[in-house]
Amino acid sequence: MTLEVIIGNHQEAAEIPEHWLTALEDIAHQAAQLALEHAAEEDSPLSHLATLEVALVDDATSDQVHRDFMKIEGPTDVITFHHGEIVIGAEVALRQAEEYGEPLAREILRYFVHGLLHLAGHEDADDDERERMESAQEKIVTTLWSQHLEAKLGR
Repeated sequence: MTLEVIIGNHQEAAEIPEHWLTALEDIAHQAAQLALEHAAEEDSPLSHLATLEVALVDDATSDQVHRDFMKIEGPTDVITFHHGEIVIGAEVALRQAEEYGEPLAREILRYFVHGLLHLAGHEDADDDERERMESAQEKIVTTLWSQHLEAKLGR
């Protein structure tokens, strides 16, 4: 699988250093491979993508995308489009990281992996699906964080 991943910071509300985006791009191929290993669908959208665009956005943009495409008001953590786009709510990540005592970079990694798992066929609409998805998500996040990112991006 050859996957080009482009990660852009399109907000200024949460401080996201450029080297975080570079580090995520550096491990993106491995993250996608791990998501495919935990795929819920054999022939998932992720297995067919050549390019994946990830956009970190502020609450106002996240809210707008959430309303426009899901008919739900309010900012959210991750919105995934099967054509190869993941929209990450940077301000949501900042609030969640603070609430759970996590480094912001790890929370953003979590949202990136969550989006990849949606592209790998996972859904989180019901409790059983959500539990399976979160289990796969946390395994992948733990692996990538400890092996590649903690030393570069930790607290």
